[in-house]
Amino acid sequence: MLAAPIPANDKERLAALRALLILDTPPEERYDRIVRFAAEEFGVPIALLSLVDENRQWFKARVGIDACETQRDISFCGHAIVQPDIFVIPDARQDPRFADNPVVTGEPRVIFYAGAPLLEPSGHAIGTLCLIDHEPRTLDTTELAILASLRDLLQEELSGGNDHA
Repeated sequence: MLAAPIPANDKERLAALRALLILDTPPEERYDRIVRFAAEEFGVPIALLSLVDENRQWFKARVGIDACETQRDISFCGHAIVQPDIFVIPDARQDPRFADNPVVTGEPRVIFYAGAPLLEPSGHAIGTLCLIDHEPRTLDTTELAILASLRDLLQEELSGGNDHA
């Protein structure tokens, strides 16, 4: 297993994440609705709004998993936040970075993963909208565009663009 890399700008990235004042807050329908839609649209058992903190990934919204967080070093999202675009792993069992990862070999059995990095207003990747399946699969061009659009909606919500408070 290859541990999730730590970006060179992680100190600034973490400061930007914490400035959003969203970590460890209760569920919110505006996020839950988008994550539920993603799970239904893509027919995946697990979809998450995952925020990558210093030592963990924390799930602001989740479908199909009871855990609220996992360790950052075993997270797929930790890998996704250093990618310039959507990070897709068609079959984690065939990928040397993930084949022996405990979330692949055990529960929740992450076989397929697609993570769209979420950028906060200053451009730091703070987490992902991710899709997980227990079977190998791929995303076509249209599906990648839909995932990017859903990610964009979440970014608007996170930046307060649709703040109804």
